[in-house]
Amino acid sequence: MVSQVQVVSISSLKGGVGKTSVTTGLASAALAAGVPTLVVDLDPHADATTALGVQPDDQLDIGRMLKSPRRAKLAENVVRSSWADRTPSNGSGRAVLDVAVGSAYTGIYDRPDLGRRDLRRLSAVLAAAGDYQLVLIDCPPSLNGLTRMAWAASDKVALVAEPGLFSVAGTERTMRAIQLFRQEFAPNLSPAGIVANRVRSGSSEHTYRLAEMESMFGELLLTPRIPEQANWQQIQGAAHPVHHWPGDSAKSAAGLFDDLLSNLMAAGSGLRSRAR
Repeated sequence: MVSQVQVVSISSLKGGVGKTSVTTGLASAALAAGVPTLVVDLDPHADATTALGVQPDDQLDIGRMLKSPRRAKLAENVVRSSWADRTPSNGSGRAVLDVAVGSAYTGIYDRPDLGRRDLRRLSAVLAAAGDYQLVLIDCPPSLNGLTRMAWAASDKVALVAEPGLFSVAGTERTMRAIQLFRQEFAPNLSPAGIVANRVRSGSSEHTYRLAEMESMFGELLLTPRIPEQANWQQIQGAAHPVHHWPGDSAKSAAGLFDDLLSNLMAAGSGLRSRAR
């Protein structure tokens, strides 16, 4: 991989916190900004693939690319997102948003006992990702083999958490797991920060937990916070980028993801000592 590629894992140890929604929101922001982006759908449920409006033909899914990573031919097997067809050229060529398609096949690697050779499989596949500026990896909600494979291939890890008791506790455990993983496998990996997602402004519990997260994680808690959005399921079900969805609510969400993408890309380099 060439140096300008940033590979970011979007992770959570707890399901249901909107990890895939954050991944697709960031992909929408990158597309709107003209950043050539690849989304790697590493979750066996393949929800990001569905949301990104992908129509695979005879391309290999990411699971089968991982099976033979050095012969995977990434460029031949990614699929263009239909989102890119809705985005006009910014003058430097057509919009680029490609997907390494998810499938249940990746589940064979979601084990806790993967060795070093297996952990390098995704790194080998992404060695051919030099045409992109950004790679977003949508990880499964676990700390088994697939997430660790993603971390081994990444420059940064962004964690997604709801401001709730169990999610905050899980985030703290994940930060410790990242620190241990860095020490053993990936010394150049950095925590890009924590995305507070599905925040309800009128909830006293969410207000309390956000303050707790600020105290626990400091500058690792990224801004802006992403509020709960009633029509997000509708947007994803329509396989539509939030930046092209009508209405003030979607316009506001698009602006938040623009800011979040900018802050996420700037984060990480000075935060390595803060992981705990």
